Amino acid sequence: MRTSRFFGILDVISIVLLAKQVWKIVTHFNEIPDQVLSQVKVILILALFVSLFASAAGLIANKKFGFITYYVQFPFRLLVWVFSIGFITYLPELFNLTDGWFSVLLRICFIAEFFRLYFTIQIHRKQF
Repeated sequence: MRTSRFFGILDVISIVLLAKQVWKIVTHFNEIPDQVLSQVKVILILALFVSLFASAAGLIANKKFGFITYYVQFPFRLLVWVFSIGFITYLPELFNLTDGWFSVLLRICFIAEFFRLYFTIQIHRKQF
């Protein structure tokens, strides 16, 4: 129960960090490049942003739809780099560390997302 709430809080943090990027996309929607990959990335980010509200609410309330929403989000999180602990990638900037730290922390985020998936599945099996 606490772990699912913690995951929900991580989704709230992701919403906060993604809000600025989503606002830029929405206010400059007509400036999106015509390339298909750019348009797909924008659509995925917008869809992921909206679904983060559902997963955060569902996980905090420990409801089944929160878990299912996360399962749907998982592959898209990897594609557009919206990680549960992605906020740690700001640490090199905050502490004036070398650029090498960003790549290390990004790898940690990637691995941590798989751990989150594993623990989410375990909690889901146990509770439902």
